[in-house]
Amino acid sequence: MANKDFKTVEEQVQILRSRGLTIDDEDKAKDFLLYNNYYRISGYSLTLRKDNVFSKSATFQNIIDICNFDHEFRHIILQYLEIIEVQIKSIYVYEFTKIHGPIGYLNASFFTDETKHKQIIAKANHQKIRRLPHEAYLKHYINDLHQDIPLWAYVDLFTISDISFLYSISEQPVRNAVARTFGLTMSKGASILGSYMHSMTIIRNLCAHGSRIYNRLFEQKPSLNKKEKALLIKNSNGEIDNAHFYGFLLIMKRILPADKFPEMKKSIIALTNKYPFVKMEYYGFRNDWQQTL
Repeated sequence: MANKDFKTVEEQVQILRSRGLTIDDEDKAKDFLLYNNYYRISGYSLTLRKDNVFSKSATFQNIIDICNFDHEFRHIILQYLEIIEVQIKSIYVYEFTKIHGPIGYLNASFFTDETKHKQIIAKANHQKIRRLPHEAYLKHYINDLHQDIPLWAYVDLFTISDISFLYSISEQPVRNAVARTFGLTMSKGASILGSYMHSMTIIRNLCAHGSRIYNRLFEQKPSLNKKEKALLIKNSNGEIDNAHFYGFLLIMKRILPADKFPEMKKSIIALTNKYPFVKMEYYGFRNDWQQTL
């Protein structure tokens, strides 16, 4: 297969025009292409074209609006994922140290997979060394007290992915106690919470790295209950659509503090009013989502 040739932003504009896209302000389009990457932008234009031919009404401003919406939408998601991450870390630390003590996390025998435990701790210790010159709490424990860092302080070195893995290899009493705090009291509650953590890790990584959420199809679908599945869009064949972002939002609703999700919903509604062109169906939202969510 031949390599793609380099294209200047002027040439990129002409390619888009040749495919039927209306571009009223060429300088604005060139700046946007330069700062946002033609290939990345093309992913946002998929819903405006078919077989590389744009619909007659499609404009470059439509693409800008979709990109800007997705950018601001990701930041709303990140704002509330941070709350979830802090909450999960805090509850896990509380329940783990209640059973195993403040430095029990260093004991691999308290976990079901010693190899994975070693990897997680090694990664966190690497962060500890890197951040030691800049973090007062690390200097206090390591340089002043010469003590192992208790888990309630050490947990700051974990990402949401790390804590998800650590939870998954924790002993059942710890996992059950954490799950109960989130209202998951059924026999499979601990496993369900583990899947929720994994889902939040996926979304967090995409949002933190500026990846497209708009019209993204997720291979790893979120685990939803029957009531939540009833809120999903149905495809033309009658099957539910659990491949878009909306299912992940339903999980966020379940595990966010009760007063936080209404705030998040209000922010999303305000964003849809700011960018009325953007169709929420490309995130998996039904038309009645404001009433049912």
